[in-house]
Amino acid sequence: MFDYSKLIGRIVEKFKTQNAFAKAMKMSANTWSNKINGRIDFKTGEILRAIELLGLAVVDIPDYFFTQRV
Repeated sequence: MFDYSKLIGRIVEKFKTQNAFAKAMKMSANTWSNKINGRIDFKTGEILRAIELLGLAVVDIPDYFFTQRV
């Protein structure tokens, strides 16, 4: 399971709510919830779209999407 707390913090910083970010990602709030809670995996294209929307670089992907929960 991955720790998405850093990702969620960046989303709130840039979009104010996770629902607003989900809309920008062109996915439903339910789909977003399933992804962020580990029930559905992120697809490569979704990760690339997310970092673009969040103003991040490709080198930031591991920190935001692949940090192991301890």
